[in-house]
Order: sequence, then structure tokens, then C-alpha cells
Amino acid sequence: MFVGVALALLVGGGGPVAAAQRATPVAVVDVDAYGADPTGRTDSTPAVVAAIRHAKSVDHGRAVRIEFSKGTYQLYPERAETRELYVSNTVGADQRYRDKKIGLLIEDMHDVTVDGGGAKLVYHGLQTAFASIRSTNVTFQNFSFDYAAPEVIDATVATAGVTDGADAHAYRVLKIPAGSPYEVNGTHITWLGEKSPATGQPYWQGVDGLQYTQIHDPKAQRTWRGDNPLFNDVSKVTDLGDRRIRIDYSTATQPTDAGLVYQMRLIERTEPGAFIWQSKNVTMRSMNAYYLQSFGVVGQFSENISIDKVNFAPDPKSGRSTASFADFVQMSGVKGKVSITRSLFDGPHDDPINIHGTYLEVVGQPGPNTLTLAYEHPQTAGFPQFAPGDEVEFTTKRTMTPVADPHAKVTAVDGPSGMDHTKSLTTMTVTFDRPVPAGVEIGGTVVENITATPSVVITGNTFRNVPTRGILVTTRKPVLIAGNRFDAMSMASIYVSADAYQWYESGPVADLTIRDNSFTRPTGPVIFVEPTNQVVDPANPVHHNIKVEHNSFDISDVTVVNAKSVGGFTFTGNTVRRLAAPGEPPYTSPLFVFHGSTGIKIARNHYAKGLNTSVVED
Repeated sequence: MFVGVALALLVGGGGPVAAAQRATPVAVVDVDAYGADPTGRTDSTPAVVAAIRHAKSVDHGRAVRIEFSKGTYQLYPERAETRELYVSNTVGADQRYRDKKIGLLIEDMHDVTVDGGGAKLVYHGLQTAFASIRSTNVTFQNFSFDYAAPEVIDATVATAGVTDGADAHAYRVLKIPAGSPYEVNGTHITWLGEKSPATGQPYWQGVDGLQYTQIHDPKAQRTWRGDNPLFNDVSKVTDLGDRRIRIDYSTATQPTDAGLVYQMRLIERTEPGAFIWQSKNVTMRSMNAYYLQSFGVVGQFSENISIDKVNFAPDPKSGRSTASFADFVQMSGVKGKVSITRSLFDGPHDDPINIHGTYLEVVGQPGPNTLTLAYEHPQTAGFPQFAPGDEVEFTTKRTMTPVADPHAKVTAVDGPSGMDHTKSLTTMTVTFDRPVPAGVEIGGTVVENITATPSVVITGNTFRNVPTRGILVTTRKPVLIAGNRFDAMSMASIYVSADAYQWYESGPVADLTIRDNSFTRPTGPVIFVEPTNQVVDPANPVHHNIKVEHNSFDISDVTVVNAKSVGGFTFTGNTVRRLAAPGEPPYTSPLFVFHGSTGIKIARNHYAKGLNTSVVED
């Protein structure tokens, strides 16, 4: 097998690389030499697995470069690496989905670059595209990836109308993109995914509108969540061929949705689209992420993650408008720095970027220095939340503020490993270096790992065709959101929570700067700060030091800022334009709403004429 050696000018991933590594000899592993097929005619999975296993065996002290040719590679799940893994915001402790198939697995490796050389990787079935597990200085770059049969059906209403005659009735003709197999069965459509070459059975299947729908208007370039009328009052379904399906209805109500795309899917997030776990200095660079199966890119208890020049958007040739089954990027319990730059986020089924920790609820106190903690949201469980040496903060649920003397260090943990199910997947026992503070209450207190919180830089990105929020961020380290463009978000463009009642996504922000961004056609509030505290005390706010500076807002009748429980909020040097068509009624939404907040400064902003600039404060 071919292994070349070159002299690296720079190796490693998304973090500092020691000077001694800059001239490290690089072992080059060519996947084609192991039998990978760049023509796309055969399954390259066994060859890719063999090449990566060989790369792992390279002598320590040498960087490794795993290279593809500029071609198309088919990757099936049957012979992919399989690991039992538990992943934040997916299927929690559900044992049906504990084993994950992984197309490109970098595991227990160091100084590794996976260079696609312009290749396109086509994944089949339900599998994670790539992962870095317990590895350092890892870069994935220069390739595109897609799935042959996405677990989302993009059905375009090609034509719609009402027939003539005595039995007049409504109809629609749907156009289905290639890669979405289906069968017509009477008055129903069965979506099949694709058939496994090993079993002959579809990797997944569902009927009619599946379990969830969002709607995309390609002309207006907007996407939103909504009801699905395609399968109501159906009297007949006909396969017209050429991936066109006619649906006739028992009613004569004229459909008004010609040209719209109904994006339909199931709801189980069975595996991450890509996974970065217990790794350090990991970079994704110069990639086209045409689709992420079952979920997005999850960074979990890792350090220093960089995403640069990645297009999260559907392949223009595919006829699809969906690029992810849910979120694009989810960072859970990451420390160091998260950097997301110069990227495109277009066509997700949930938030493009969500950066948070996890609150665990106190459910028991076995000893004076020991607590039993539990995962409370069913989508998150099974992986370690703390390690000896980590610092924690005890937070009261009703106020979402720390108890008196709130910090302690972890000395021992007995809980899930993230890799097996031998222990409880939803609870853990954690021992601290001091007695549990007096204000901690069973059922009334949550605990956050404040060591596993990152600083964040999100700059130079574009967000469009988003049915939800643009960016969710809750971390106490410095956050800069600058130079981005947000177009037609269907919910808040930037959302700051800290939630101990529903998603249990921690924690407070202490230094957030939103600068030089463009917000066009937003849904209000554009910037939304809403922690879940039930008791709101302006003297004890949840969040602190939020600065909104030198941004442009082109809006309709929406609120620009709605902020709850903030101490120190400045809105300065911004331009706000309210755009109205002739004859529209006067605007009624206030530009600013503050609740339970102090230290508000609104100054030196430019407003278009005729604005309601009232400030509401409680």
C-alpha cells in the first residue's frame, strides 16, 4: 500500500500548532491505493476504513495526511466503522440508536489532515459523515459531501388547480427530486429512502407528510414552519412518472401554494451529521456540506473548534432546498474557542448555530460533598458532563442566578462514559472539593460545568432560508458576532436564553458583542434575550454586558430588541430602517422592549422617519 512522506510546512487543526511541529515529516496515505474508487461505481467504504486504520499506525511524531483524488466516492454504512456513542441533542438514552455508523472516523489520532482534494463523498443510508474522537490537531478540508437519499423529502407543488365539470375538485402535481424514492399505494405515498445493497430493504421509510413539515418559497427566498395540506382530504394519488405525483382531493377549494416546496421529515435525530468529541484543535475548512443526515455537526466536550469557508447549503444541481435534517452546528460543552467564519448557512430544519452547555438538575444528595445529578431533556443523555478538576456553578432554577458561594471543583464522577450502557445514562454522582452550598435544593437547583464553556467568534457568515433562529449562544466567555448577514429569519436572528425548564441549555452570557451585522427582512424580535427565570429581579439579572453596535436593520413592523433580565445593555451607532409599502397601516411594534433589565443605553442611532421609538421598561 502506498504511503508517501513529505515535509509539512504546517500541520494540525483549528488551534495553535507548536513550532516544533511545523517541519514535521508528513506521512501521506492515499485512499485510492487501498482500493477506493474515485469513479463512484463501487463502494469505497472498506478502502477508506483500511486507509485510515493504516494512517493510525504511522509512527508517533509524524503528522499524517489522508488524501482523496478529485472524483466521486460512494460510502455505504454496512462496512463503516461502528461505535456506541451518546450525543447531545439527539436521541438521548434510546437504546435503539446507540450504535453509530461513521464514514470517516479519526479516533485516538494526532496531527491528522483529511484532504479531499476536491472530491465529492456520497453517503448512503443513515450514518455520520465524519468524526474526530479523542484526537488532537485534526483538519477536514477540501471536499464536498452529500447523501444519496436524504431523510427529508422536498416536494415542490409544480402545478395546482381545480378541475372543470360537475365533479370539480382540487388537485396538486408534486415534483420530487432525484434521490427520494417513493411508492404510490392507493391514496397514500410511501417514502422509502434507498434500499440497502446488503439487505434489499430501505434504510428508512415513512408515509405521506411524515412527522414534521416546513415550507420554502424559492421565489421569495423564505422558509418557515407550518401545517402540511398536501395529504388532507385526498381522494386519489397517481404516479405520473418522471418523478411527478398527482394528488386529487375530495374538496374543490383552490390551492394557493403553486411553486412552494414542502420539506417533510421524520423527527428522530438518530445520529449526528458529523461529530467532534473529546478532541482538541479540530478544523473544518473549505467544504461543501450539501446535506447533513439526521442532525448537524456536533461538537461535544472538545476544545478549540474552527469552521471556516464551509457552505452549508444544498447542491444546486440536486433540485433540493434542504441541507440539514435539523441544526447545522451544535456546540455542547466545548471549551477554548469556537470560531465560525466566512461560511454560508442555507436551508436547515432548525437553528444554523447553537452554542451552549447543559444544566443537570440536582435530584439527590448522598453525602455532604456529593450530589446526584440528572439529564432532564430526553434528547440529551449518556455522556460525561464533568471530569475531575472541572469547576461548576450551582444555579437556582426559579431565578436562574447562582446561589451564594456558588463554585466548587469536581474531585470524582461516577456516571456514563458516552461509549457504553453499563451505567445509568441519565444520572451521575459527582463529588466536590467542598461541602455542597446551603442554597442547593433537590429539584430546585441545576449545575453547570463552567470549565466547558468557550469564547466564540462568529464573523463573515451569511444566514438565509432559515425557519428558526440564526444564532443561539449561551456562554459566559467573550462572544463576538460581527460582519454577518441575516436575511429573512423566521424567528429571532440572535437568541440568548439560559434554560433550566425545557432544553436545559446553559448558561448566562457575560460579554456579548453584536457588531457590523446586516439584518434584512427579519421576524421580530430581531435580537431576543429570554432566560427562563420564573422570578425576575432587576437587581439580580441573568445576563450581563450585551453590546449592539454599528449594525443595520431593514425591518417591517417588528421589534428590534426584546431583552429580559439583562444588566448592562447598549444599543449604539446602529441604523434602523422601517420599510413599508404605500398604503400599509402605521407600525405598532415598539423598537425596544426591556423587562427586568438595568443599565440600558440607547444612543447615537440613525432611524428612518416615522418610527415608533418608544422604550418599554418594567
